[in-house]
Amino acid sequence: RKHPLEIPSPSEKDWLKEDEEDFFLQDPDWKRDALPQPFRMINKLVMTAFENAMEIIERREMLQEAQKLKVQPTKCFPMAEFQVTGRANCLAVSGKYIFVGLSVGLAAFKVSDYKKVCAWDAVKMEICAIHASDLGNECHVLLAVDEMGLVWLFCFHKESFLLIKVLNEIEDISKRSACVEVVLSRGGDYTGVLLQGNTKAWLEIYRLPKDSWLKETEKNPGAAAALACRERRAQHSSQADIFLLQESPVSANRADAKLSLPVLLLKVKPPRPVTGSSFKSPLDALKKVDDGSMLGLGYNHLIKNSQWEQQEAIFRSTYQEYLEAEGERASKEEIPRHATFHFLLPSQILQVGPEMKVQPDVPAGISVHWDGSHNLCLYLLNRPLKEKVEYDPKPDVVWPCAAPIACSSVSSCSRYLALACEDATITIWDKHLGYPLSVTAILEERHIRSIHFL
Repeated sequence: RKHPLEIPSPSEKDWLKEDEEDFFLQDPDWKRDALPQPFRMINKLVMTAFENAMEIIERREMLQEAQKLKVQPTKCFPMAEFQVTGRANCLAVSGKYIFVGLSVGLAAFKVSDYKKVCAWDAVKMEICAIHASDLGNECHVLLAVDEMGLVWLFCFHKESFLLIKVLNEIEDISKRSACVEVVLSRGGDYTGVLLQGNTKAWLEIYRLPKDSWLKETEKNPGAAAALACRERRAQHSSQADIFLLQESPVSANRADAKLSLPVLLLKVKPPRPVTGSSFKSPLDALKKVDDGSMLGLGYNHLIKNSQWEQQEAIFRSTYQEYLEAEGERASKEEIPRHATFHFLLPSQILQVGPEMKVQPDVPAGISVHWDGSHNLCLYLLNRPLKEKVEYDPKPDVVWPCAAPIACSSVSSCSRYLALACEDATITIWDKHLGYPLSVTAILEERHIRSIHFL
């Protein structure tokens, strides 16, 4: 026991009364049961300790019974293990293969027997993230991000790696942009790469010619075998040969693979801060507006800089004491450097022109929201071929929110979209119907960092 046993104070009820002196005449056993003092007090202490112990035992037994009624988690034990060269950083499963990103390159294992079937370590790069998708006909697309932020695009065909392109490679290292996030659409039709430079960030959307890859790998089946032999020879070559291979890995492997290159569709930049209007008249502003069927980003307005400065001065003079108490410091609006984006299947909110064919299982657009932005921007991916690559295009649909968007998530069926704002409000949208299903506000002040569909 944690606490000492308390000694109960004596009471008159423990004393023998005069009319009870002959109690043993009524029941001879009472004479043996009745104890004189101080034995009665000791007996009472022992019984009290016994009753307390029984209460504790009963309470623990009830907790054990309640625990048995709960669903016990299934314990999973490893079925097999496979050895890798170097350190394993990440992995991805596609079809019947497991692709592992290592500290010295890539490796592929079979799911059936966990045996190593292929490895790629031509430039001894450390892979930090990997994404894969099954294209069918024993062909898989892989996107690997190395420690320098370069994005390597591979085609895995018949147990061989074919390097297609490094998406963000630039000869001038000082101008090189690092990859922050890579998203590969389900089915491998599109991929998005979020890049950051020294002072700016942007999002690049590529269309992957997977149909062309399937045809090209069937017409030229020896390319993969030649590349596999080349890599095996490179492992036994001298250090000078390895250095030369590192100098120009893309051109060498691209010559072996001879696969079509991905097509850059969009280059989305962060939204610019809304500044004072440069229009001289309302007519000039109306000329910049489209047909008015959708909301925009708010750039076409008639508010002058002097009006905003006057409004800011009035606000600060009115709430000066509160601003001083909060210790607010004047800060300039910075351009956001991180974005969250999702690939979306066709729906009512993504209207595609009649000249474009829409497939139900191929993404028709993307949703993008930048850090600190109130707007969710939707961009169409099915654009006519006559249009050129658009750099910083206007969003096709804009969903403004009451507070900056903190995070978002898309369901596995791509029908439902969840938005969590910085004011702890969660909205579930039905993209097929185009209206919100539910709006939940968390009463306590909470910061939502991530949201997921189960």
